[in-house]
Amino acid sequence: MKQLAVLCCLILSGCAITPVERTFPGIPPALKQSCGELVLVPPGTTKLSEVITVVTENYAQYNGCRALNDAWSAWYAEQKTIFEGVK
Repeated sequence: MKQLAVLCCLILSGCAITPVERTFPGIPPALKQSCGELVLVPPGTTKLSEVITVVTENYAQYNGCRALNDAWSAWYAEQKTIFEGVK
C-alpha cells in the first residue's frame, strides 16, 4: 500500500512539473470575410434622389460592417491578452 501511495505521488508530481504547450486559436477563415461590395449608382441616372439613396445605403452598409469588425477585433485582442496573461 505504501508503494502505491509513493507511486501515485511520483506520477502526480510529474504531471505538475511537465509544462503543457498551449496556443491561442487563430481566427477562423469564416470570420475573415470582407464586408461585401458597395452598390454603384446606375449609369444614366439623372435624378439626385436616386444617387442620394445609393450613397446613403452604401454609407449605412459600410458603417455597420466597420462597427462589427472593430468590435470583433477588439474582443479577440482582449481575449488573447487574457489568455496570454494566465500562466
